Amino acid sequence: MKASLRAALWMLGSIGAFSTMAVAGKEVSSVHDSFEIMTLRSAIGIALVLAFARATGQMQEIKAERLSGHLLRNLMHFAGQNLWFFALTLIPLAQLFAIEFTSPIWVILLSPLLLGERLTAPRLIAAALGFLGILIVTRPDIAHMNIGVLAAAAAAVCFAATSIATKRLTRGQSIVTIMFWLTLMQFCFGLIAIGLKGTLTWPTAQTLPWLVLIGVCGVIAHYSLTSALSLAAASYVMPIDFLRLPLIAGVGALAYGEPLDPYVLGGGLVIFLGIWVSLRAELGKPSPKASP
Repeated sequence: MKASLRAALWMLGSIGAFSTMAVAGKEVSSVHDSFEIMTLRSAIGIALVLAFARATGQMQEIKAERLSGHLLRNLMHFAGQNLWFFALTLIPLAQLFAIEFTSPIWVILLSPLLLGERLTAPRLIAAALGFLGILIVTRPDIAHMNIGVLAAAAAAVCFAATSIATKRLTRGQSIVTIMFWLTLMQFCFGLIAIGLKGTLTWPTAQTLPWLVLIGVCGVIAHYSLTSALSLAAASYVMPIDFLRLPLIAGVGALAYGEPLDPYVLGGGLVIFLGIWVSLRAELGKPSPKASP
């Protein structure tokens, strides 16, 4: 199977896990703040990553190398994730995801400068159609700008920087190593934030299952995303994430009664068209010949 197709399949796993995590986060957001959600998620993540590494014989791969790169990546991700969970409590799911999806566009535009990737015509088309789809879905109104929208926009910038940093780390670092430092550093950041805040709401019988689901989906989502980035260019991988927008819009309409109108369906179709153009171009490339 071609690496580009495997990367696309990993991204589908990431999309499903991130979408499930969004629903679970919405269910507990009235009880737990973003720092508590992130800290508990990371605690569960550490246990899962170590269990996976031990079961697959990859414990020896976890090394204290390129820690500055891991620290920078995880600081950006921690800031972005907390802003994202904060925005989740203030604006509809579809609007949150639409704003978040400016992140792949930043990745596409910055990857030639920061990663040395080629900015091909299909990738530019995917970015342009993705952005057009976002505009169709959200129909942005500057007059109704609020703190939730601003938090979501800041989160998108943080996520773009995180994706670029992750791609750089995959050049020489194993996925297990990246996941270990992700969960450990995020857990430490969360503890510091809770300590500064001075209060902690412990999980209840109602919120604990949702928090466990967030932890499991967080590991699956990041493992899938990192696997995809290790297989293909970031400027090809990230536009596939646009598929989360029509998916989460449907979930928001069915589960929470959030408005679902023809603009969401039309925007989703435009987004899908852009992804199809990019995917078709990548799969049409000849596979690199193996060295003799």
